[in-house]
Amino acid sequence: MDRKHPVEGTLRLASHCRRTTADSADTHTHFEGPPHESTLPARLCLRCRSSMTTDIFRDVQCVLLDIDGTLVDSNEFHAKAWDESFQRLGYAVPLPVIRQQIGKGADQLIPSLLPQANEAQSKTIASGHDEIFRSRYLDDVRPFSRATDFVAYLHGRGIKAVLASSANRREVDHYIDLLRIEDLIEASTCSDDVEHSKPAGDIFAAALQKAAGVRPDRALTIGDTPYDVTAASKCGIATLAVLSGGFAEPLLRSAGARWVYASVGEVLAVKGQC
Repeated sequence: MDRKHPVEGTLRLASHCRRTTADSADTHTHFEGPPHESTLPARLCLRCRSSMTTDIFRDVQCVLLDIDGTLVDSNEFHAKAWDESFQRLGYAVPLPVIRQQIGKGADQLIPSLLPQANEAQSKTIASGHDEIFRSRYLDDVRPFSRATDFVAYLHGRGIKAVLASSANRREVDHYIDLLRIEDLIEASTCSDDVEHSKPAGDIFAAALQKAAGVRPDRALTIGDTPYDVTAASKCGIATLAVLSGGFAEPLLRSAGARWVYASVGEVLAVKGQC
């Protein structure tokens, strides 16, 4: 199916398809038939997704996977670590404001929140975050449900999986062990490997280079923040966004996410159909 052109026919409301979600008063509408993705409602249930035939991974040779908020449930821990590190230097940055910057590396996050901080202060804040996160929170981070199974699914389809994270190398290696995916991934890259973290495109560009010979139009990024989406778009790579990191769907879509799912577990449940 050519995603650039509307599919002929009309959307039909499936007979099973109107309900009110438990956490929202909005009516969730389910559709049947072969609608073009731009005409679909923002969220579809598993039954509707699985009834459609477009395979997101059909022409994909490589998936660039974010880790924090995508494969592991760590975003809130990072927000708390940044909060504590800021407070050590006497800066009071509201936690909700910090949360909206999670997904960036220290080189991007600190200037966004504290543009007045000098280089020495920024280094102190960054090292403080790393120490707090590592000593207080890292051991409490858990994988999202079926995250390992999802990476195994990509591996089983012959799709190269490359980790592409704004975390440092020590954390990335810890997550590879936690997820038990060392034998399932092609490679990994992190903030230590590049000059600029997300939303700059450096991390995804470096990750794509490690998937030897794969063109941007044959790659797909999966991430949970608008910074993943922006960084990938700078490299000409489409993004499937997940809501597991806490960012709202409208924000992810406005950044340019082509598809939005609840989690990698949901993507696995429908085998990449949209």
